[in-house]
Amino acid sequence: MAITHSQARLNPLETSIVNQLQGGFPLDSNPFARAAAALGCSERALLQGLDGLLQRQVLTRFGPLYQIERMGGCFVLAALAVPPARFDEVAAAVNSLPAVAHNYQRSHKLNMWFVLAAASQAGISAACSAIELLTDLTVHVFPKQREYFVGMRFTVGGQGAVGQLSAGCAKKGDSHTPPLDEDDWRLIRATQAGLPLVAQPYRQLADSLQLPEDMVLARLGSMLEQGVIRRIGAVPNHYAIGYRANGMAVFDVADELVDELGQQLGQLDCVSHCYRRPRHLPHWPYNLFAMVHGGSRRAVREQQGQLLQLLGPACRRHALLFSTRILKKSGLRV
Repeated sequence: MAITHSQARLNPLETSIVNQLQGGFPLDSNPFARAAAALGCSERALLQGLDGLLQRQVLTRFGPLYQIERMGGCFVLAALAVPPARFDEVAAAVNSLPAVAHNYQRSHKLNMWFVLAAASQAGISAACSAIELLTDLTVHVFPKQREYFVGMRFTVGGQGAVGQLSAGCAKKGDSHTPPLDEDDWRLIRATQAGLPLVAQPYRQLADSLQLPEDMVLARLGSMLEQGVIRRIGAVPNHYAIGYRANGMAVFDVADELVDELGQQLGQLDCVSHCYRRPRHLPHWPYNLFAMVHGGSRRAVREQQGQLLQLLGPACRRHALLFSTRILKKSGLRV
């Protein structure tokens, strides 16, 4: 779909839900009652508000946001240079693969950018081979070489800085993959699309999985602490709440400087994601990637200007790739 969303009209309670419940959702027997008290509303009003926001696609889901790499899996950015006459045909072929979680059209010769998620590197390689076989196009793979920052908090109206950790967001742990047993995986599969919108969601999950509720709470708490869960709460559709433009800002920085500058770039409050990724010479010289969001393309360009000012003469080349169409957005499924 083309990115033409107008901002959704939200009442005061809906605005508070979006702004205040993007992380830190309680892990106890009556979480919605506790969250409602903090918002100054009834539990029923909160549940109805969340249901309405999900139905209107102002929220994409409500529940745990999982970090696939902390689960032992792989999450890789990739791109294609698609001839315009073949774009829709190629998009349909790419989107048909379950490993493709997100897919966007962007303003560049490399005009189709998608995220591949798999349980292993072998799964990523198999998906790339399948795409090349289906499309007869070269898949350019941009694995994450270093993460400098990931943290988003969107504010209704599209004017607030997005580069800040949501309340209750787990801090990034070490690179060790914590052990997950079969009950953990059952819980992940039961919650990856969101929590049930009932007064006691963890009790309902426990009953459906035939586990004690306190075990469900303990396991979710452990995964949050270990970084398997980034945060628990609302995941907004940022286009629907006013962030009508986003750009992938990319920079060619000397390899001996990129880590220092990437850390600095990730601290800017306009940056929601910042990574080091490989170059693909001669056509793709960029090794530093940052995502910026705003209410307009002009606002995003101004943010790119802040990034360029910080990088100074260390930046040899740069580009800004705007998202122009959402081709697929299904999220992580394991």
